[in-house]
Amino acid sequence: MKLTNDRPYSEPEAAARKLVELAASIEPVQDGRIHIEKLNAPFLYKLKATGPEFGAGIKIAIERGWLELHESGTYVRLSKADGHG
Repeated sequence: MKLTNDRPYSEPEAAARKLVELAASIEPVQDGRIHIEKLNAPFLYKLKATGPEFGAGIKIAIERGWLELHESGTYVRLSKADGHG
């Protein structure tokens, strides 16, 4: 069985790009905030990704400047720079 090869978000780059795509599709609340659960729920439950895939994707998206994570960890913002395309 090749379970790891069949996981579309096992590569952090792919997970990060999908998370940015999801974030772009969500209507932000005040100051461009996107609550983390608005990304987490569809990523984990609709797309059947895993918690570690979510964590790795968020980390890459932040490192690359695609998403900004608030220090509380409760929300993200899309970066002003459009570097994820």
